Amino acid sequence: MSPRIGRIIARVAHVGALTLICASLTATNARAQILAGAKAPEIALPTLAGGDVKLSTFVGRPVIITFWGTWCPPCREEFPQLVTTYRKLHAQGLEILAVNERDQELSTKDVEVFAKKFDVPFTIALDTRGRSRRTYRLVGLPTMVFVDRTGTIRHVQPGPISTEEFSKALALILP
Repeated sequence: MSPRIGRIIARVAHVGALTLICASLTATNARAQILAGAKAPEIALPTLAGGDVKLSTFVGRPVIITFWGTWCPPCREEFPQLVTTYRKLHAQGLEILAVNERDQELSTKDVEVFAKKFDVPFTIALDTRGRSRRTYRLVGLPTMVFVDRTGTIRHVQPGPISTEEFSKALALILP
């Protein structure tokens, strides 16, 4: 075997090993993600509007928690549906808590521009240190967590959500 072919084989083996390591880490993280049936961990963060928000203040009402970033294309695609749903169902008690992973943003100004562009009527929390991401063991953005009136997680949607999946998950938390 020529030295060149030997280097190519070694490189392929190295890439294959890295791929296996990444796949196993992803699988481990996916298993570690917070699951339906668990109590929703507390979220206590500053808000874009000023002040603070705690998830526990919403007990007694169904809540959609969306973890997102302004730079995330699927997040941008999902926001109009969240805004429409909130406007339609807020009078019936539905709350939406949009947790921006501010530690992954360039500036708070980017979050303000996003909120204004989408005319966001619900609370935007700023996770400036990634605490909620670690607490909820997020694998990626976007992630939606559907929490019922008792504070129990009924559905977790890592990654983009289809309209059909959104409707099914929403039905799990609405009366």
